Amino acid sequence: MKQHKAIQIIGTQRSGSNLLRVMLNQIQDIDAPHPPHILQRFYPLLSKYGDLKNEFNFMKLIDDVCLLIELNPVPWEGLKLNRNRVRQHCEANTLVEIFKGIYNLKATQSKAIYWCCKSMANMNYFEQLETSGIEPYYIYLYRDGRDVSLSFKQAIVGPKHIYHLAEKWKKDQELCLKLKEQVPSHRFFSISYEDLIARPQEVLNQLCLFLNIPFNEAMLTYFNSSESIKTASSGKMWQNITQPIIKNNYNKFLQDMPVEELTLFEKIAGNTLSKLNYKLYTKQDCKPILNEVIEAYSVENEYLKANAILKADQADISKKKEQLQLLKAIANRDSFHYANV
Repeated sequence: MKQHKAIQIIGTQRSGSNLLRVMLNQIQDIDAPHPPHILQRFYPLLSKYGDLKNEFNFMKLIDDVCLLIELNPVPWEGLKLNRNRVRQHCEANTLVEIFKGIYNLKATQSKAIYWCCKSMANMNYFEQLETSGIEPYYIYLYRDGRDVSLSFKQAIVGPKHIYHLAEKWKKDQELCLKLKEQVPSHRFFSISYEDLIARPQEVLNQLCLFLNIPFNEAMLTYFNSSESIKTASSGKMWQNITQPIIKNNYNKFLQDMPVEELTLFEKIAGNTLSKLNYKLYTKQDCKPILNEVIEAYSVENEYLKANAILKADQADISKKKEQLQLLKAIANRDSFHYANV
């Protein structure tokens, strides 16, 4: 099978990654489907499959990964996932080979040069991406963490307490900045969300030069594309991608974030904000946060997450339900069931 070039978007969710994905998807040379988060979801479950050198075990893993994609809330249209064909394109019995093989098949079907994965958490599997031979072009998309926090508070996914939001955003950015030091410069490109929405044509031109592909004006009218319409219809948190760029969609935290939350976020992630050239607005003390205070934040975070699910649009919940049921069923399996077949 032809080995396509790979693009991996990294960073933190709620930073404009779906916007960038559908922009890239307007280029014929790039196939950028909505991600089922294969690595993030299946690496923690691998013990349920036993020894993957056992062919039965490995085929069961392939089947479950394909089923996850078939249940994706934003469908992968035009690709029929033949399990035996996926198997033929795995050079080793590993999850990352399944991931690579499926994305290669999708790009082949689309006659694209690149496939693009928007599963930003794949930065946590950097070594696997590199040693498997994928060696992707990394696009680090970052956004002011204080605005990211406001966006997460309105979403079904992610933490909800400002302490946990700050910790997550800081951890993700620091990992991306570390990867920047490890990846050859010709395979790492950084974009701020704020620059992307303020100067989209200039930023996208630079990105196309980086990828050595021609810029296409259709990238700027992404909101008319079938992929944008299909994505927006699959969840309220993606509805903005059927609209033109909202150019003033930044610094919302200055009006919408309470001062005590802003102070706490900057206490935790202020150094990282400064590294990325974001202005700080509060004075900080050097006192550590007590463990009992953090425990109280954690309790409140769980309450807020549960409440967000209760308040969420039920249509959005139902579209994710089948995938979540599949993953729950796998997690509840006997870990040794397949190993002993």
